[in-house]
Amino acid sequence: MDSDPPFHEAYKTLFDKRTIEKKITPKNEQVVMVEECELPLIDLSRLDHGDEGEREGCKLEIARASKGWGFFQVVNHGISCEILEKMRFMQERVFKQPFDMKIKEDKYLNFSAGSYRWGTPTATCLRQLSWSEAFHIPLLDISTSPPAGSDSLSSTIGQFATTVSSLAQKLAEILAEKLGHKSTFFQEHCLPSTCYLRMNRYPPCPIPSEVFGLMPHTDSDFLTILHQDQVGGLQLVKDGKWISVKPNPEALIINIGDLFQAWSNDVYKSVQHRVVTNSLVERFSTAYFFCPSYDTVIHSCHEPSVYRKFSFREYRQRVQEDVQKLGSKIGLPRFLVQSQ
Repeated sequence: MDSDPPFHEAYKTLFDKRTIEKKITPKNEQVVMVEECELPLIDLSRLDHGDEGEREGCKLEIARASKGWGFFQVVNHGISCEILEKMRFMQERVFKQPFDMKIKEDKYLNFSAGSYRWGTPTATCLRQLSWSEAFHIPLLDISTSPPAGSDSLSSTIGQFATTVSSLAQKLAEILAEKLGHKSTFFQEHCLPSTCYLRMNRYPPCPIPSEVFGLMPHTDSDFLTILHQDQVGGLQLVKDGKWISVKPNPEALIINIGDLFQAWSNDVYKSVQHRVVTNSLVERFSTAYFFCPSYDTVIHSCHEPSVYRKFSFREYRQRVQEDVQKLGSKIGLPRFLVQSQ
């Protein structure tokens, strides 16, 4: 259909290379089974309605999951079902627009030029290709969008972003507190103007065993908050092996990013995760990335520090350089003290 990105045409060289390799060294296709599990589930209603013991217990569970898993789920999170359902509806509608309109998003869809992205321009083999399309939307763009009611997509994104931003601040402050570090750092540096949303669509893929929806990676932020549909496909590394996350319709997924791992001096873990493709059905998700300004300096809240100080701008630039040169991100190991 004409709304799908032209993966086969754009990456014809990679598909031709695959065909040649299969003729030279034919392999038996084997499906690798990945165990499905449920992430730690945390009821956030205890923070507002529980007694002191319940509030403290909830905070400890958040910190424990961030140390042991790097991922957890939250329910009673304060984002209404109405907003989430509307967001999913509007997201589905915008991705169904013709591909030729999506690549001219500033003209037709009221998004900044460059917001729409698909595939992996730097891919040199199919294993480096992400079979997905996305709109990357800085929250700064949302604040300058038409007022609520004048454009239902902008209005819905704005409602979602406002509530999720508040949740991100709350979780960051709890994680800082559990490190014994009560700080205004996140309020001062992680503003709505520095964070962004990414609306994702993963089209059906004809070769799901060979192509990821999203390559294995860690997130280059403090926290990510994910709302996904019930198709499944998100996988993460736990105890050295990949596990598949069982979707929960009531929950949002939270994961620790690289910046929080560095800031916490390796107490909280930013773990590898990926999205696998599906040959039959499409998958939708929306991710909120809790980021500081580019000039913000990241340094450990405890000494001796595992990582040297670095700015968010320097970190992003190094990640981009590595992806262009190597095809994948190196991330935090580049900033270890002993690597200087």
